[in-house]
Amino acid sequence: MIKEDFLLRLRASGAECTEASPMSEHTTFRIGGPADYFITVSNVKELQEVISLCKTSRVPYMFIGNGSNLLVSDKGLRCAVIRLVGEFKEMSAKDNVIRCGAGATLAKLCSFAHQNSLSGLEFAFGIPGSVGGAVYMNAGAYGGEIKDVLCRVTHLTPAGEVETVTADSLELSYRHSVYKHNECVVLFAEFQLKDGNKTEIKALMDDIMNRRVTKQPLEFPSAGSVFKRPEGAFAGALIQDCGLKGCSVGGARVSEKHSGFIINTGGASCEDVMKLISHVQATVKAETGFTLEREIIYLE
Repeated sequence: MIKEDFLLRLRASGAECTEASPMSEHTTFRIGGPADYFITVSNVKELQEVISLCKTSRVPYMFIGNGSNLLVSDKGLRCAVIRLVGEFKEMSAKDNVIRCGAGATLAKLCSFAHQNSLSGLEFAFGIPGSVGGAVYMNAGAYGGEIKDVLCRVTHLTPAGEVETVTADSLELSYRHSVYKHNECVVLFAEFQLKDGNKTEIKALMDDIMNRRVTKQPLEFPSAGSVFKRPEGAFAGALIQDCGLKGCSVGGARVSEKHSGFIINTGGASCEDVMKLISHVQATVKAETGFTLEREIIYLE
């Protein structure tokens, strides 16, 4: 009866909900068992109601962006997984500042910046994540990071209040932000950009995408770079030097194209990937002394 009441009140809020939704359909790895509830919310009021309902119904909840940095357990998730859509995918530009919803993809944001002749986000073109996820982990590539252009973030506090803060209060560093431990939810982000030449912006974006296509195994499902860059070295180079390129467990394989990626060659399970990660970490540690820390987020 509790479950039925939860679903009834949830749908009355305007949110859309699917029960037992396979997380393999919501992650770029195409791996993961079912989440108890998969909920999409379209505006702040709806989100506040959904979170309040989850708390009063004692249903654990978590947020997902584009699912591009996640590895989900084969057993699935005993919680509600929430994705931001609707107004959280909208964006606008004024005085060289783009305001963008957390649910929008970085690709859409970069294209919007290009359309408005604004430069500074080219490095992010091709990163397969959402804006909220990029802020959460201070995403970066090709010499740039989100912290370089982020100026303000509007988030929802654990108390359910909407608050706007400046980027310098977010503890932004390599693959880290305050959002990893403060339980706030990123709603909107604002980026301070510069006037640019539309043709030059497009050329740089195309160059970065071409480098991605050439060097990364984009033809296979993956979660991007598996490991953080260890101080004084590069994870991919260490893995390659240890002869692990092409190493596989079940359907999971260290990419021959880029050793920093583990790919799903078809039917890979979470267990396959985790066993391969452990093997890579142990081998690199034994042969080089470097400790590889996972960058992808494991959920169970």
